[in-house]
Amino acid sequence: MRYVIIGAGAVGGTVGGRLAGAGHDVVLVARGAHRAALSEGGLRLRVPEGELTYRLPVVDGPEALGTLRADDVLVLAVKTQDSEAALRAWGAAPVEGGGTAAERLPLVCAQNGVESQRLALRRFRHVYGVCVWLPCTHLEPGAVSAAGAPLTGILHLGRYPHGADDTARRIAADLEKAHFEAPVVPDVTRWQYAKLLSNLGNALEALSGPVDGEEAAALLGRVRAEGEAVLRAAGIAYASAEEQRAVRGDKVTLVPLDGAPRVGGSSWQSLSRGAGTIEADHLNGEIVLLGRLHGVPTPLNELLQRLANEHARDRREPGSLPVRELTRLADDAVAFVQEPGRVRP
Repeated sequence: MRYVIIGAGAVGGTVGGRLAGAGHDVVLVARGAHRAALSEGGLRLRVPEGELTYRLPVVDGPEALGTLRADDVLVLAVKTQDSEAALRAWGAAPVEGGGTAAERLPLVCAQNGVESQRLALRRFRHVYGVCVWLPCTHLEPGAVSAAGAPLTGILHLGRYPHGADDTARRIAADLEKAHFEAPVVPDVTRWQYAKLLSNLGNALEALSGPVDGEEAAALLGRVRAEGEAVLRAAGIAYASAEEQRAVRGDKVTLVPLDGAPRVGGSSWQSLSRGAGTIEADHLNGEIVLLGRLHGVPTPLNELLQRLANEHARDRREPGSLPVRELTRLADDAVAFVQEPGRVRP
C-alpha cells in the first residue's frame, strides 16, 4: 500500500517518515514554506537515533498527484479546523480503475478529537479512526521531531464508528514495522474520548505555559473533571487511566534530542508558529457542545476555548497569559454560571 499523508506536520510528518524508513511508499501533502522545504531538502525527522532525511514526493493537493492508486491509503493528519477543506478536495480525487477516493479508498483520521471522522463519514465510505499517542513537534519548515523511545508512539486503530477489518490490520502491521505499536480495536472511539480528556489541557498549556505547578495542575484538574461529567451525562464510554497505563507502560519514554528540545503540545505549537488558528473548538469545544446538548454547564472549557481562539487570532505568544490570571478568569466564569444575574467580567 502507498500512504498519502494529508498534512505532513508533526503527526503526519512523523508517521510518514517512519513508514518511509520501513520501506513503504509515502507521499507527503503540505503547503507554503513547509512544502517548499520538503521539496528542496527532504523531510528531516529528528528521533532518538539521530536526524533522518527522507526525500519523498511532495504535493499540495490531489491535482498535483494525479489519479490515485487503488492501493492508496489516505492518512488525514491536518488539524481538525482544516479537515473539511481537505476532505472536500481529496474525496473527489479519481482512482485508477474508476470511482473516487471517497468511494473506494480507506481514509485514516490520525488527529486529536473526534470530529474529523464524523465529517469524513459524510463523504467517505471507509473511515478509520486513530487514537494518536505520539509526542512530536513541528516548528520549522521541513523538520519534525519525535522523542519517544523505544517506540515512537502508540496508535490505536479501528473502523469508524466501530469495528475492525483486514484493511485496519494491514495498516497496523505496516505501522508496527515502523516504530509504532498499533492495536486494532473494535471500539476506537473509547480510546479517543480518553485522549480527548487529556487534550483538554492543550489550551491551558498554550495560554499559560507548562502545567508543572500546583496552581496550573489544580486548574487542569477542574477542567478535566468538567469533561468527565459531560461524558458521563452523554453516556460516552472512555478508557480508564488505569487501562491506558497498562497498555502504554514505559513504551514511549521521552528522551532528549540534539537540536530539537521538547516544547509544548500541538496547541502550543500552533501559537508558536503563528498559525492563526488553533484546535480548541474541537477539544474544549467538543466538551462545550456535549455539555449544551446534555444540560451540563461547562464554563471552564468554554473559557479555554474562547481564550485560545483569541490568542491564535491575535497571534499572541504561547504562555503569555499568567496562570494566576487564568485561574482568576476561571473562577469568575464558574461564578457567572452559579450566580444568576452576576455581570460577566
